[in-house]
Amino acid sequence: MGLKIRLARAGAKKRPYYHIVIADSRSPRDGRFIERVGSYNPMLPAEHADRVRLQEERLVHWLAHGAVATDRVAKFLGKAGMIPMPDWNEQPKQSAPKKKAQERAKAAEAAAVA
Repeated sequence: MGLKIRLARAGAKKRPYYHIVIADSRSPRDGRFIERVGSYNPMLPAEHADRVRLQEERLVHWLAHGAVATDRVAKFLGKAGMIPMPDWNEQPKQSAPKKKAQERAKAAEAAAVA
């Protein structure tokens, strides 16, 4: 049985709230889970203490039993110092400036320096 530490949505429409749960990898996102080990409230500011709440002793137990965290949960655990901080790549590459815009930006920098 592959164990995952993942988010299960519990909030109302337009008001997201997530439980951090231990679940079998085959069970649905909001369906069956083994244990609830924390919560995540993305509506709170990033520096708020209750934005991410973790039961650290239970998470250590499940990590020792082979549970694997999803990307978002791994970031939470990395910030808490429970696992090494994962590499977090910037996702939207389509929104980056294209080749001609990058050349114009370099030319503008060169003109500003000179």
